[in-house]
Amino acid sequence: MSIYDYTVTKTDGSELSLSDYKGKVLLIVNTATGCGFTPHYAPIEKMYEDFHDKGLEVIDVPCNQFAGQTPGTDEEIHEFCTLKYKTQFPQMKKSNVNGPDAIPLFKYLKSQKGFEGFGKGPKALAMNMLLKKIDKDFKNNPEIKWNFTKFVVNRKGDVVARFEPTASMDDVRSCVEALINE
Repeated sequence: MSIYDYTVTKTDGSELSLSDYKGKVLLIVNTATGCGFTPHYAPIEKMYEDFHDKGLEVIDVPCNQFAGQTPGTDEEIHEFCTLKYKTQFPQMKKSNVNGPDAIPLFKYLKSQKGFEGFGKGPKALAMNMLLKKIDKDFKNNPEIKWNFTKFVVNRKGDVVARFEPTASMDDVRSCVEALINE
């Protein structure tokens, strides 16, 4: 299977086929409205504005699996994102990204790019400490660890990168920009 065999559910209940995005660069991210990483919406929106006309699509999948940090309805999430961060890309239906009810797209993404660590710095240390309490084996499984884990897919449909929420948004942008300019 490839990325183009998957769909995600839009907030209106209809399905978005990723095959519609063949030839595009995709940034797929599980998001939250009440998280310390929620300000990532701003640089994601900036990338969308800068690169959408050149072939970038953002697949925003709100998820409430991490400390209940996305409690609202799909409509409330959309309103929050558009009012606070002026997002123009669509939010999908709130969905699970881990466990038996994880949407198939995220099962696929995790099979393509597993967890490689949180990197260095204070946020990375904090996430390591938090995850040790939640999942003692977190370093050895591909599960999504927290909100704002980002996957980047090239124009051929290959999952080329996974960025944990602690990764620099400049690094995410550099990856996306390099793929846009290929």
